[in-house]
Amino acid sequence: MPRTIDLIRANKLPSNMMQFAAKGALSVPPDENIEILVYLATHNKVFADLARMTLAGWDETASLKAASNPHTPREVLQYMTSPDNLRPKLLPALLENPSVEESELQALAISASPELIAVILQSARVQSSTAILGVLRSNPYLKRDGASEVGRLLHELDADAEPEPDSAPADDGVDLASEPEVAGAENQPNPPDQTPTDQTNEAPDEEVSAYLAEHAAEIAQEQNKPFQAVGGIVDLLGADYFPVSEVKEMTAAPALAISQSSSSAAAAAAPAKMPVAAKPHAHAEPQRENTLQKINRLDVKGRIQLALKGNKEERSILIRDGTKVVALAVLDAPKITDGEVEKIALQKNVLEAVLRQIPLKRRFMKNYVVVRNLVSNPRTPLDLSLSLMKHLLAQDLKNLSSNKEVADTVRKLALKMFKQKTEAANKK
Repeated sequence: MPRTIDLIRANKLPSNMMQFAAKGALSVPPDENIEILVYLATHNKVFADLARMTLAGWDETASLKAASNPHTPREVLQYMTSPDNLRPKLLPALLENPSVEESELQALAISASPELIAVILQSARVQSSTAILGVLRSNPYLKRDGASEVGRLLHELDADAEPEPDSAPADDGVDLASEPEVAGAENQPNPPDQTPTDQTNEAPDEEVSAYLAEHAAEIAQEQNKPFQAVGGIVDLLGADYFPVSEVKEMTAAPALAISQSSSSAAAAAAPAKMPVAAKPHAHAEPQRENTLQKINRLDVKGRIQLALKGNKEERSILIRDGTKVVALAVLDAPKITDGEVEKIALQKNVLEAVLRQIPLKRRFMKNYVVVRNLVSNPRTPLDLSLSLMKHLLAQDLKNLSSNKEVADTVRKLALKMFKQKTEAANKK
């Protein structure tokens, strides 16, 4: 007799039974129930949302049993380790489950929150894996103490490894080349300690002080709030920031770079010219810190100052800060360009307050592309979209009327205004 999951895959269950399945109400073993829910959440458009909600609140004991069982289906384990679906209490079991592939743990490590990083570092499997530790080192949420712990573990693993007699010294450039680029970075980003070329017109200190004074009450209320990107870290970095398929290639170099620290002792015993190679290592550590890590270590005041005085890459990240007073500071930056605002107006992963603030700046409202992008953005508040539509040209109104991402009210009004403008033009 076929299992219930097989009937569901073959689409042989009636709709009412499928609904029961999405609620986890079928009389099947717990492990099969989870398998059914994951299948519906992943492959069934009708009941996917209901199945995901059911899984999010599924019995913890049964979930832990599935997370720790090496015989749990791969699809279930992949669902559980996905950053979007991960339940923190299941993480220790998933980390030690041998059926969870290392590449999946590496993808999880790059986007883990500070709380999850602490759990990951407690895992015996992680502590013995240079690949996972190498990826974790690039996590933008990794704090200073966590970075020290990762470095210590990598150093110990490298010390335990048996050196190859003919191995050449690691190239000083490997470490930087292996660092994943943060979304929005230029092709040749400035190192963190260098001043970018667009710093020449940065906000004067008095303007920064004025902004801090004007928003003192908000800053005091949010002072200890850490950086949290609207939409989450995966949305901020982009889905292709750390593709699982390339994870092994991406992590080989970071682990090699860490090994340089342990080779310094051998360099001291080598011929006289060898210590010269150790000199650049003194500057390698600061260069490993990417822009997102730097921002993550700043408090609210520090992020505001960076929003007003930083470069384009820093602004592109801070505009997505979940702390309103920081995100709005980006729009007050003297160096922000029209091109940047055009992109911001179209973004879905910014606070509503940012989209409301743009039309209040006369400079931005003189740019037609900014206005058009705001109206076309499904995240723009309805009242704001409706008030800005009168500025659109006929062709853009026509395009907007067929844009299924915006509200139905916006589409209907756009079509009505397009017809009115077309008729008025024909009468002339």
